[in-house]
Amino acid sequence: MDHLAILDKKRKLLAKILSREKTIESRWYKFKKTPYRNISVGDTIYFKDSGEMVTTRAAVSSVLFFDALDEQKIRSILEQYGAQIGIPVSYTEKLKGKNFCTLIFLKKVETIKPFSINKQGYGTMAAWITIDKIEKIRVEKTSPIESKQKLNK
Repeated sequence: MDHLAILDKKRKLLAKILSREKTIESRWYKFKKTPYRNISVGDTIYFKDSGEMVTTRAAVSSVLFFDALDEQKIRSILEQYGAQIGIPVSYTEKLKGKNFCTLIFLKKVETIKPFSINKQGYGTMAAWITIDKIEKIRVEKTSPIESKQKLNK
């Protein structure tokens, strides 16, 4: 299974993943949403900053799921994994009200040839997409000459 994670460009999370400062991707939700219970060891995650092209790929080495979160559970998760997630324990207050958490441990992080994606059908605000193969939403960039040649075939 492939996944596309769209990151907040302002927080510079992609750079932290590439430098290995951030080794766990976390997703926190009020309601069950992908990737909660929809990601497994061995899956591939493609990463992009919001408004940018996909530039990074990683494999999933481990996954943890948490539910019925309360302030104490959130604090405990951040105390244990916060440094690897890139979220300080002081962030507990901002995560109040979230009921589900997915922690995704990353390995084999690498930069790849950049490509665009087509999110049509997934919602313009989607921050995570789970798909059989990334090729289904991959958009290859072509030059105007190549595009014209394809039209004439």
